[in-house]
Amino acid sequence: MTTALSDLLGLMELERIEVNIFRGQSRDIGSAQVFGGQVLGQALSAAQQTVADRSAHSLHAYFLRRGDQQAPIVYEVDHQRDGRSFTVRRVVAIQHGRPIFNMAASFHVPEPGLEHFDAMAAVPSPDELASSLELSEQMSDSIPEKMRRFIALQQPLDFRPVHPEHYFSASKLPARKQIWMRVAGELPDDDALHRSLLAYLSDYQLLGTATLPHGLSFARGNVQMASLDHALWFHRPVRVNEWLFCDFDSPNAAGARGFARGRIFSQDGTLVASSAQEGLIRLWDDSKEKATADFRGQR
Repeated sequence: MTTALSDLLGLMELERIEVNIFRGQSRDIGSAQVFGGQVLGQALSAAQQTVADRSAHSLHAYFLRRGDQQAPIVYEVDHQRDGRSFTVRRVVAIQHGRPIFNMAASFHVPEPGLEHFDAMAAVPSPDELASSLELSEQMSDSIPEKMRRFIALQQPLDFRPVHPEHYFSASKLPARKQIWMRVAGELPDDDALHRSLLAYLSDYQLLGTATLPHGLSFARGNVQMASLDHALWFHRPVRVNEWLFCDFDSPNAAGARGFARGRIFSQDGTLVASSAQEGLIRLWDDSKEKATADFRGQR
């Protein structure tokens, strides 16, 4: 196991400091604040540790304040419901005495039922595509340093965009993004761990789909972006160290907010999860100083 993969798994291994209270650390992925997917994954990990014999089928979360990468995050889990078939947990993430995030997660006892799912789009296999790291090396002269550092720090995650021009271009493009992704390396056969890691992965790339029609990118410094809320539905068991095809689209942007949806398929075309996210999207005004204050507190 590589150091990068070990570090990623370590993020999901929370320290239990009291009944229903857990503590997690942070990992630098090249952003100024704690990565939202990390808090999603850790919050789900905390909730899962209080539930037995049932799996998470959905989570709905709000990001309240930017997280401090230098400080631990405390997760408090509240038992909202323990029913015969469903269990619900509420999780609050706290730093410096204030909530930075809250989430409701629902768990379901496995049972048979109706089955259908959308067909996956016909796209090249991941073996036919270059990784984001390879693309950044090939296009190093045209990619901002901020973006190159961000990509380099994503190991052990492997992203392979179906349309590389959607990944780096400043042109105005359709509001759709298609990406293969996985955790590169062997992982334990632990369903709860894979669901936590999918929550972590689900925050990558999604909101950026809403900027494609406008030729904007946070990496180019011309737009301010932050996740406001995030939802994830687990339809079927998932293994994140196997290739997952993510088909994202953004049907709307308005009022300084962008909305994006995602469908996540296993490599054989089975729909394993769906996601949705709304985020803050503000244009930088170059005539004014680019503030570094906590923009989530300025909504």
